Amino acid sequence: MARPPSEHPTRLELQILKVLWDRGPLKVRDVRAALAESGRDIAHTSVITTLNTMVDKGFLGRKKQGKAFLFSPRVERDQVCVRMLGDMVDRVFDGSAKAVVVGLLDCAELNADDLKELRRLINQKGKEREDERE
Repeated sequence: MARPPSEHPTRLELQILKVLWDRGPLKVRDVRAALAESGRDIAHTSVITTLNTMVDKGFLGRKKQGKAFLFSPRVERDQVCVRMLGDMVDRVFDGSAKAVVVGLLDCAELNADDLKELRRLINQKGKEREDERE
């Protein structure tokens, strides 16, 4: 029995979305060339199949231009990132944002400027929450 399609992009789909967010709209051959540049050289037919699947999932739009199709994202980068991160927070960290931050601090190399910026963002978010309560 096949598993149900994920509401999140697969690794390849995410890679294609990144290409299209940065360079789109693009034809199939241009998507394939961009993937090859990044070390993922896959067959033309596989790119077509994946792009069409992404259209069916609502991730991409497709518009005829001459004999070819142009593909462009129908989802925003921030929207995808927030949904995928939210899913990971729920599934991996049992909904604990604190556990995510602690895990990030343990596994990522952060310099003094990064830490300073994170403190500023945390303080800003805290102030926003206080303002909401008033």
